[in-house]
Formats: sequence, C-alpha cells, structure tokens
Amino acid sequence: MPTSAPGEQARALSTVIAAIHARGWCDGTGGNFSCVSRLDPLELLMAPSGVDKGSIQPDDLILVNGEARVIDGCGAASAETLLHLEIVKRTGAGAVLHTHSQAATLLSRRALKAAEAEPAVVRIEGLEMLKGLAGIRSHDTSIAIPVLANDQDLGRLSLAASPHLDGAPHGLLIAGHGLYAWGHDLFSARRHLEILEFLLEQSWRELLLPPHPGP
Repeated sequence: MPTSAPGEQARALSTVIAAIHARGWCDGTGGNFSCVSRLDPLELLMAPSGVDKGSIQPDDLILVNGEARVIDGCGAASAETLLHLEIVKRTGAGAVLHTHSQAATLLSRRALKAAEAEPAVVRIEGLEMLKGLAGIRSHDTSIAIPVLANDQDLGRLSLAASPHLDGAPHGLLIAGHGLYAWGHDLFSARRHLEILEFLLEQSWRELLLPPHPGP
C-alpha cells in the first residue's frame, strides 16, 4: 500500500504511465492506471479518461472515491474505474494497470472463441519469466490467466470478473480489449504487467512458428 506523500505518488504513477506508453501498450488514449491513495475511505489516484498517456503529468491525475466519482482534479474518470475498484477491493491491490497491447488483445480473443464456456483462459507454462510473478519460485509451473467477454456495462463486467480475481495470476484479460495487472504496490504492479506482457508476447510469437519437423 502507498506510503509516500501524494505528490511523490503522483510523480511515480505518471512516470510509470509514460514508460508503459513508450512500450506501445497504450496507444492513442488507451489504457487506464491507478494507485490506492487512501484506504478508508477508499480513494484512487488515476489518469483521467481520454488523455494521451504519453504526455501525462502529475498534475493531470485525478482522485476518485470508492463510488468512482472524481473528488479532486480536472477530467472525467474512465468507466473502467469500476473494475479497478473491484480488483482493489477483492485482492487488496495497491495499484492496477490496464493496457491494450497487441498480444493481449489477440490472445484474449482467440482464447474466448476457443472456449466452450467462460471463463476462458490463456495458459502459459514452463518459462523462466513466470518467476517474476509473486508466489512463483520455479519455471516448472503454469498459470491460467482468466479471459472474460468484453462488456460496455462496466458494473456488470466487474461483477463477472470478481469471482475469478482471487485465483488469477495477478492479471485478468478482457477479450479483444486488453490486460489488467495488479500488485500490492505500484512497483509490483508494474513488474507483474511487464512479466505478463512478456509471457503473452512469447505465446503469440509461438503461434507464428512453423510446426516442429517430424523425426
């Protein structure tokens, strides 16, 4: 949970947002990002909706309450604030980062189409980078990232996501939309995001490889 002063937290969050934008994971005005600023009552420091994430400054950030209403700053809160709040309440996360990368968008759509019922999953196993996720100590394991159908009703989507958050590997995919990653603070949320994006990119590239030749 955050322990720094609000100004330091705003600078840290805006720096992380700019770095994520530079990776090509939130082009245009895509993506949304939050840190828990206060627990009781719950308040999130967030990027406002509809702004270029590559040029956002600390003073551009807004503060929203537990009902997703803006209580400080200029700009509107994203409708997806409701899902950020649900993740924080369900998992105890201190930060939630949502990206629109090519790999997450493609693999989530593919997984949902292939599934007989929700939640679909993207399963990844046997990779050393899995150890970057909190709680994983060996490459010899697997994760299943839940995939839910997209829904413009974020209240309904948040309720659908809620029962899958506890067992999720610090990440959730929305089909054709992107990845939500979280951690107990901003540093761990960024690490989980980078690890999951790496794993998704690797899985996507594997699909492009030709089949193994026969013996």
